[in-house]
Amino acid sequence: MKRLLQSIVCAVTLLAINPIAALEFSDIANEGEIKYLKIRPDPGAYSYESRVMISPQSLDSGVVTIATCHRQLDPIRKVVIVFNENRIKKITVKSLEKMNSAEVKDNRVTLTDVERGASICIDLESRALDKVSSEQYTLNAGPLMRRYFDGYLPMSAVLRVDWPKNMLTLEKTFPVAQDGVKIAQGIDGVQLDMIFAGKMTAQIHLKKPQ
Repeated sequence: MKRLLQSIVCAVTLLAINPIAALEFSDIANEGEIKYLKIRPDPGAYSYESRVMISPQSLDSGVVTIATCHRQLDPIRKVVIVFNENRIKKITVKSLEKMNSAEVKDNRVTLTDVERGASICIDLESRALDKVSSEQYTLNAGPLMRRYFDGYLPMSAVLRVDWPKNMLTLEKTFPVAQDGVKIAQGIDGVQLDMIFAGKMTAQIHLKKPQ
């Protein structure tokens, strides 16, 4: 199965040349490379937020609700946000700023005439929770990227997953905690705060408490 079909969302942003002027060459990732960055070299540039809610029913159906936002988009005439066609059940554009339109068709949202600093928030229902065993589950997010010709510019992403208290516990994540990846967990959820350049797919492995 292709990687795209294993993902919650594939976000691809094609960029104008201006954002690269303030960056060092070492801040940019080449194709097939991913760099995790301790400090954001271009604060205020593109960022992604996702909040997933896992309900008791999700453990059987695999369907979760997801609230996503793309902020500080780069200027471009058209960009397409592609969701997993085998998993997505509902797409709703909740808000948009500094763009001409956002059209939902099948598993895609097409943005047109995007201005610098634009944002869009999209709510989803998706069969994104995979049941690995009777006690274990995996949630995939990505690939996330900020494309620049044949490379990738830095971006930040916040991935939050919530569930009712004590329903699940975190087993492990990929990527693991490191420079550029902060992980906070509790009895009702986990959050990954990441700064990276490259094409990144995250996995959150969960299990029922003993």
